[in-house]
Amino acid sequence: MTQLVFVHGRAQQDKDADDLKQEWIAALRRGLAKTGLRLPLPDDHIRFPFYGDTLRDLATDRADVADVVVRGNGVGAEEATFVRMVLQEVRKQAGISDHQILTEADVADRVAVERGPQNWPWVLAVLRALDKYVPGTSAPSIATFTHDVYRYLRNIGIRDRIESGVRAAFTPAEPMVVVGHSLGSIVSYNLLRRDGAREGWTVPSFVTVGSPLAVTAIKRQLSPVQHPECVGRWFNAFDPRDVVALHPLDAAYFPTTPVVENKTDVDNPTENRHGISGYLEDADVARRIHAGLTRP
Repeated sequence: MTQLVFVHGRAQQDKDADDLKQEWIAALRRGLAKTGLRLPLPDDHIRFPFYGDTLRDLATDRADVADVVVRGNGVGAEEATFVRMVLQEVRKQAGISDHQILTEADVADRVAVERGPQNWPWVLAVLRALDKYVPGTSAPSIATFTHDVYRYLRNIGIRDRIESGVRAAFTPAEPMVVVGHSLGSIVSYNLLRRDGAREGWTVPSFVTVGSPLAVTAIKRQLSPVQHPECVGRWFNAFDPRDVVALHPLDAAYFPTTPVVENKTDVDNPTENRHGISGYLEDADVARRIHAGLTRP
């Protein structure tokens, strides 16, 4: 029987893994019900590798990470460049103008902000502007998102700890439908692309939702962009208001052969347009997962 593997995103620390798994399953069932379908496998054939506490446990500054990033204290030059690149893309996609950014700057910092994203006062002003003008968005959440993604991409120890648990859920014994959300889409893509063929994994369907894979700074860290050899069909879906998933995984932003099929009009009703329940409850997303599980 084909297995289903859910790979969650960040900000899951201190949560119960079994409860989270049931939340994902319940949301998928609601999405399937919209088209008269039912989950075609029992819960014990659904794997939910949990790494929610890893990022927190491996960082001594975890409790203050949002403050660290927002203030810029202790942020190295390489990470600072990464943060600025991500925020530049986020603010453009959100329609935040240079004038709005300047308006949010402290008076003493306005000259620096006018010079553009090469300086940290510009970062602070962008975060404030996103807080003010984009519903459901908060400066701390964006700050911690960029910090966590950067650490996964650049810290080998953190990456290995996260990937070890997810890798254990990927086995060559049965085919798998893999669903990756947010940072989980990066983790699952990285594993499938790098290790899938060598490990003998078979993934007839790979589904990514709310994925930031096409964000330029992230994509560069994962270069070269490739369709994982072990993956058959790849379906990607996002809400265009989701400030994490900025672009489709298409020829313009994430060119692969074969191409990724994209759904760019999800109406995710969660507060930040990024929540997993809003994606799994989408009828098209649920139907694609079902098709991957039942297709011969």
